[in-house]
Amino acid sequence: MPKLKTHSGAAKRFSKTGTGKFKRGQSKMRHILTSKMQKTKRKLREGVMVSVADTPKVARMLPYA
Repeated sequence: MPKLKTHSGAAKRFSKTGTGKFKRGQSKMRHILTSKMQKTKRKLREGVMVSVADTPKVARMLPYA
């Protein structure tokens, strides 16, 4: 069986937690931040879990995560 390649784009965006779930960053934090409320920006800073429906796709892209 040949080695599996890690999807390098996915490796930069997702990380695996200790319980085996995948963590991701949130969008809308790149630009036009002056018009966003401080509370909104503070909440977007935190990472969130990848949805259950998308977890198999992410796991396939990160075989050794």
